[in-house]
Order: sequence, then C-alpha cells, then structure tokens
Amino acid sequence: MDQDERTIHASSFGAAAVAYAEHRPDYARAAVGWALQAAPGPRVLDLGAGTGKLTATLAAVGADVTAVEPDPAMLAELRRTLPAVRALRGSAEAIPLPDASVDAVLAGNAMHWFDMAVAGPEIARVLAPGGVLAGLWNVMDDQVDWVAGLARVGGSAAVGPRDTPAAWRAATADTHLPKNGGAARFGSPEQADFPHGQRRTADSLVATLATRAGLLVMPEAEREAVLDRMRAFLASRPETARGEFALPMRTGVLRVRRIDDV
Repeated sequence: MDQDERTIHASSFGAAAVAYAEHRPDYARAAVGWALQAAPGPRVLDLGAGTGKLTATLAAVGADVTAVEPDPAMLAELRRTLPAVRALRGSAEAIPLPDASVDAVLAGNAMHWFDMAVAGPEIARVLAPGGVLAGLWNVMDDQVDWVAGLARVGGSAAVGPRDTPAAWRAATADTHLPKNGGAARFGSPEQADFPHGQRRTADSLVATLATRAGLLVMPEAEREAVLDRMRAFLASRPETARGEFALPMRTGVLRVRRIDDV
C-alpha cells in the first residue's frame, strides 16, 4: 500500500464513527498491562485513539491517560463516551503535548497508519527518558475453523494480514521504524499476545467487520456483496447461526523503548 492509499484508508473511519464505537472490541487488560510494564511512570498517551476503545481500558487500569485523535467525528464519539478523559485533536505526526510529558505512548489498531519518518521523532519528543511506545492489535483467532472460513470468504479487505495471529507478528514487526531509512528513535521490538474475546451475533460481527478500512473504502455494491457473503457464511455454520457466540481473539502487542541518546 503506497502513501496515498494509506492516507485514504486511515481517513475512512470518521464516516463510520458511531458504528465503530458500538461494534469494535476493547483490548485485553493483560495486553495493556504488558505494554505498560516497562514504562517509567503512569502518564499515558493513547495516540490515534479513535472512539476510545483503548482509552477506556487504560482508564480502567488506572493510567493517567490523554487521548489524541485526528478525526473530528471519532473524537466526538470519544468525548461523548469518556467525558472525564482529556481528549485532544491531533495526530501522530503533530502531537499537541509538551516535550517529555508522557511515560508511554500506546496505539490501538492505529500504529500502522502512522508516517513514522515524521511520527517517530514526534513520539520520541513527547516521551520522557526511558519511555515506551507500544502498538496493540486485536486479531481474530484463525486457528478456529469457522474463523478461518470467514477470513477466506471475507477476503483481505475484511480480515487482513494484521488481523490473524499467524500473520500479525510479521506484519507489525517493523511498524516502529521509519520507511525512509531515517534514524530509528526506538530500540529492539518485543512482541507478545494475550487471549481476548468478544460476544457477537452474526449481524453484529458483520457490522464489526464493516468498520474495517478495506471495506469502508470499497465501492458500495462491492462492499455489500462482501458483507452478504459473510452473512451467508455465518448463517451456514452451527457455531454462529443462532444467537450470541464468542468470537475468539487475541490482543497482540509490539513494545519498544525510546532511545534516549538520539
């Protein structure tokens, strides 16, 4: 995906902000705890915070959290659902915070959208010495047969390379590095993943997948055809045809530490 495509995909979520807030999952608390384990203090920036899915988990575990989000519709949903959280408009490339003002920067299903040639130095700027950057991704467990089948039916627009445990590690391993060959601002990456899940129905799972960027940017007729195929597949499986079921997931984490002598 080139930079123009990345920009189009990254800016697609605002039109689906209400659905995103309703259907997207939160993040495994164990994953958030591991991400913050090496942070030198409690001040956390949720960068590219969207409607506040990760923000809410950070607040629940007692972090002193500030949320930053570029899309006004997504930010409005975050402020509506989490009125007590400090939430600012900004981006990974232009963070509206002072130097060394946070101990950790976390990004939930967002770090792959950052232009790290610009965002890397900016994130390093707002991090205190020894600060941590971590990206978190919720992935669907395609070791479960019906989940693997749904991924095949939906295609990469619905379940992409960062969306399954088998692929997310390779797909995110260099997410913290600038793509222009510039100096790295962070040390060697660590990765871990943690069990997670979400209660869904067939309809709500399709609604969740409909908030994926690959589907949001599709022509309407093509998008509806993909959603219809997934509905038909879920209706055909005994695990998902009736009522609620558990969507098996994992939360994967990439964690790096700020290089303090750069």
